[in-house]
Amino acid sequence: MARWSSPKDPALEAALRRNRRWVVNNQIKRLLLRFPSRTAPVRFLQSRFKTLDLMGRAANWLGKYPSCFEVFSADAEGGSGEQEPYFGFTKRMAALVDAEEAAVAASEPAMADRLARVLMLARGRRLQVSKLSALRGPLGLPDDYLLRLLPAHTDLFRLANPYPHRRNAAELELIRWAPSLAVSAVEATAAANDSAPRFTCSLPASWTKSHAKMEEFNSTPYISPYSEEWAVPGTDAEAEKRAVAVAHEILSLTLWRKMSILKLEHFRREFGLPEDTARMLLRHPCLFYVSNRYKIHTVVLREGYEGSELREKDPVVAAKDRLGELMQEGLQEYNQRRRAANVEKKRRRGEIEVKKEEEKVEDEEAARLESAEKREERRRFYKVLFDDGNR
Repeated sequence: MARWSSPKDPALEAALRRNRRWVVNNQIKRLLLRFPSRTAPVRFLQSRFKTLDLMGRAANWLGKYPSCFEVFSADAEGGSGEQEPYFGFTKRMAALVDAEEAAVAASEPAMADRLARVLMLARGRRLQVSKLSALRGPLGLPDDYLLRLLPAHTDLFRLANPYPHRRNAAELELIRWAPSLAVSAVEATAAANDSAPRFTCSLPASWTKSHAKMEEFNSTPYISPYSEEWAVPGTDAEAEKRAVAVAHEILSLTLWRKMSILKLEHFRREFGLPEDTARMLLRHPCLFYVSNRYKIHTVVLREGYEGSELREKDPVVAAKDRLGELMQEGLQEYNQRRRAANVEKKRRRGEIEVKKEEEKVEDEEAARLESAEKREERRRFYKVLFDDGNR
């Protein structure tokens, strides 16, 4: 894939900002949830530190988030009677984790619909379970989504293994077609507006060339991503029309209206996408924003955002946002305590007064230079103003 991206959009770049710390803490949260008591020895977390791509002591990391995790002493495993440090959720963190779990449970019908639509987009209406794991995060599916959804929707999904002799060959299959779900986001918007389905350009009106290209692209009929027309050989323009519709629909099904292009290209064969999907996305800037932030090529559905905020926020996204806010609060609390401790150390060593004097000298020097620059600027201005050649 080419190493380039769309012209920078500050609002969407802000939406893509993610702190690796929150990703790590979410993984720690998932580790704790594996324990019925929601507590675990700190040494257990230390043993998982490399898999979290972290270095140092686990206890130090936990100490940076006092609003999220608490460390306490408890009897060591094995009945030796010795005490060892354990960690678990604080009351506030536990309440937000419960709220997130409740939001996930309440969203199970919506999850089943999203999963069914993804299978309806795929060739043969089936996908390998091992490959589906790449879509689990973007679609907002929990780790145990198969155990949650399959027993309650036996009329819709089925697990099959067409190649028993192969490892990881299990497939999730859609048993029946659901006409009520075979309506794309573009078609739903058109029906609400009582108009023909067409793509909408989400760029400012000043992007006249992009708007003109989108008008030309819309001049041919919209091809539903749920139609079977993609299986019939056609022109390159028709193939791209459907591929764009598929990419648009997949992004519309994600909770954050964005996805790693690498993950999207992972399903080229299943969804009938072109070999260089990234180039196709870049050819349609009215619809897609491609970013290389954090050296990860990500595609964002422009119409899914108002500035840097999602237009429609799923309850699961709202619950995760509240967890992120608590993590940020805990880190700020830790940083304030650390700054206060550093200031106290410097005060005891007598470094603070010295630094104040140094800053005073630097401020006076900066003011002197600024005054000199202003005098020079005024001199050049009046020279130009009163120069004979300008009269």
